[in-house]
Amino acid sequence: MHIKSVHLKSFKRFSDLTIERLPPTARLVVLCGPNGTGKSSLFDGFKTWHGANAGGPGVGWDPLYYAKKGAPEIVWNQSVEVEFFEGVPDYAAVEQRKRLFYVRSAYRHEADFTITSIGRMGALLDAPTVPKMIDTDIKVADDYQRLTSFALDSVFGGGHDQVTVAELRDRLIGPVRLSMARLFEDLQLRGVGNPIGGGSFYFEKGTSSDFHYKNLSGGEKAAFDLILDLLVKLPAFNDTVFCIDEPELHMNTRLQAALLEEMFRLIPDSCQLWLATHSIGMMRKAQDLKRDLGDDKVVFLDFEALDFDTPTVMTPAKTDRRFWSRVFQVALGDLADLLGPRQVVLCEGKPSAESRRGKAESDADVYRVIFETEYPDTTFISVGNAADVGSDRLRAGDTVQAIASGIKVLRLVDRDDRNLTEIEEASKAGIRVLSLRQLESYLLEDEILAKLCAKLNRPDKTASVLEAKRAALLRSAARSNAADDIKSAAGEIYSKLREILDLRQSGSTVRAFLRDAMAPLVTPDTAAYRKLKLDIFGE
Repeated sequence: MHIKSVHLKSFKRFSDLTIERLPPTARLVVLCGPNGTGKSSLFDGFKTWHGANAGGPGVGWDPLYYAKKGAPEIVWNQSVEVEFFEGVPDYAAVEQRKRLFYVRSAYRHEADFTITSIGRMGALLDAPTVPKMIDTDIKVADDYQRLTSFALDSVFGGGHDQVTVAELRDRLIGPVRLSMARLFEDLQLRGVGNPIGGGSFYFEKGTSSDFHYKNLSGGEKAAFDLILDLLVKLPAFNDTVFCIDEPELHMNTRLQAALLEEMFRLIPDSCQLWLATHSIGMMRKAQDLKRDLGDDKVVFLDFEALDFDTPTVMTPAKTDRRFWSRVFQVALGDLADLLGPRQVVLCEGKPSAESRRGKAESDADVYRVIFETEYPDTTFISVGNAADVGSDRLRAGDTVQAIASGIKVLRLVDRDDRNLTEIEEASKAGIRVLSLRQLESYLLEDEILAKLCAKLNRPDKTASVLEAKRAALLRSAARSNAADDIKSAAGEIYSKLREILDLRQSGSTVRAFLRDAMAPLVTPDTAAYRKLKLDIFGE
């Protein structure tokens, strides 16, 4: 089912709110805005409409909770109207009407459970749900009972006689296991234990096996709860609007984004997912999905700066610079300005997305190590080759300036073979050029190599190290490389360093060695640091 419009009148925070112009193909609707603006109240409205008009669970009308204070009284079952693109199923289609909405409140934490007996579980569509969005919404133990009940029915029902125990177990927990594996590399769901004695969910984590559910972290439990509940409920709620209030609770930003991606993956096109969130991770993942799939698939509804004491019409938000500025302010408050960089340096190197796939480490990683102390409010971003830096092909500069105003964007390229005229032209175009050929030239300066020898308590090897560097450069030049092209000689230099200094576990690649061993040695007391600082910042 896909919602076309919503109308709430004299309901909770809303005097008269209409939400309209929702696209018929929207699969994800994200509610954003500060606390207290009415996001959870909208979900209460869905539950009220479902109970009053479409065979959903009763809500037990409480005027102190549901009625808008100071607004004209209205018959409670007429306070919320919901229109679907598919229309509302006929009254005779009882089960179809029951599955129209499935709502989870924000109070989902279940710290521990162990089952000692199995009870008869009723139909999923008739299972009790939380009456209000302020109520505790514990589901993990209940979902456990449903999984084990399914297993018993499969064993004794006669419909799976040709299925092995392993196959049945995979049917039982396989989808949950796969989803959790995508979210947590080191956490694997093993099984459900003995349902009549010590029954719970058990995991493998690192070197630990039989890792009881209660030992999971808060974030792991929160993600497991939502994934498990979705997979248990989807067979019955397969033409449904799923509403989840604050799914990001207890999770870091990266996990928040991964969880949204996983939930979006699990929910079929016949359903719709509505989320109320303050999460930067989920908001940005939703924007990525919107960009990849189209504006008709992902919608944002912005509850900020609207006067719900007057008639209000809300339509899908335009996700422009002003929108994202508000999102960051809501999520981070005063920290938005403190955490936002004062300046961003676009530099050469593989973009971070490619680096994470193992193609290369970025130059930005090295610059961050060198300048993280003196320039904590500066962020370095690798965006490609010199031409990409000059044109900002990835629009990184535009993006960061759209997110937060006042950010200064610098562009930096290697000198390579540029002559003085080309350097002057680059400067006029606002592009800064290193005074040495490449970043590696600073990292492998003689004084930095001498510091490495001293750090390893091998100052007596300094002369041998410097001679090895000179010999590697000569051999590189013999291969038709420039005499100062230390990047081409870096592999041989690293090999000689490991031999001369007896280096162990110093990095599996040259770039890892330069980033982790050499960059920390480029400190403010060195000429290499001062030269690099002048090249980048003009100081």
